Amino acid sequence: MLIKVEHLVKDYQVHKNGKGFLQAVKNLVMPEYLKKRAVDDISFSIQPGEMVGFIGPNGAGKSTTVKILSGVLSPTSGRVTVGDMDPFRNRKKYVSHIGVVFGQRTQLWWDLPVEDTFDLLKAIYKIPDATFRKNLNIYRELLDLDDFMSRPVRQLSLGQRMRADIAASLLHDPEILFFDEPTIGLDIVAKEKIRECIKAMNRDKGITMLFTTHDMQDIEKTCERMIVIDRGKIICDSALTEIRSLYDHERRLTVKFAESYPSIHVAKAQIVHEEGNSKTFSFHTHEITTSELISSLMSEYVVMDLTVQETDIETIIKKLYEEGEGVQAYEGVS
Repeated sequence: MLIKVEHLVKDYQVHKNGKGFLQAVKNLVMPEYLKKRAVDDISFSIQPGEMVGFIGPNGAGKSTTVKILSGVLSPTSGRVTVGDMDPFRNRKKYVSHIGVVFGQRTQLWWDLPVEDTFDLLKAIYKIPDATFRKNLNIYRELLDLDDFMSRPVRQLSLGQRMRADIAASLLHDPEILFFDEPTIGLDIVAKEKIRECIKAMNRDKGITMLFTTHDMQDIEKTCERMIVIDRGKIICDSALTEIRSLYDHERRLTVKFAESYPSIHVAKAQIVHEEGNSKTFSFHTHEITTSELISSLMSEYVVMDLTVQETDIETIIKKLYEEGEGVQAYEGVS
């Protein structure tokens, strides 16, 4: 395995504030602190080449965990190893093996043209000339950078800056890439461009990737596995297909018939919408499978077209949060 997290704990000291003038003076002379546990005894591992979504609500502990994994913070207790390195203790050596993309923070130099920033990163990471030229050509094409390579970073749109940031994080051929909200605030076209690049880099170079994001489409369109954290604890660690099989039992089937049938009845399914010759059926897969429902309809009626709609990933994640401790039974399944 490439990344191994064992019984990770991270505590913060939070200043305790009291009311009133005397309490304010006391806080200055003898400050009191409360301990806040951001990450509470979590363990997981990631294999080389995996693309993993690491999600949770605000304050769940995901950003703290990623900061520990990227070597920015040291854990209170527990152990993190990436390859043969401790991210915090071996930080100087470690940073040359990773890339980090923050959706709300740039690693680019604000007043420099993008191409000058890339030249600086080449020097910082000591990237060989041939490697730098090859990678730059790849990302210029994949991310459509040519239109703004000579423009200062401060003049770029958010989508352009994000594309440049992703290219910057990949120039030195990192083994691991950490993403924090990589598509935040972007339009649909820009999001798809970034997702396609991410998948191409994983496929072609085998880069291991960990995502923290609130956009579930980022996870569903790029990752095969998802780790869900809430209040500092992992409540689910499974393949997306496994999560769907456990929580996605409701389906909708929209069927366009050859004619307008006045009455259609199918056991274990109900019509929830009708428009012209089309009808939408709602059903649960533990009562009737999709193929059984389709076969039943096609045996009795003339079907022109049909579409199956699964439950969106946001609804499934909401179920995970709502069930809370009930989800613990599935932790570690992957």
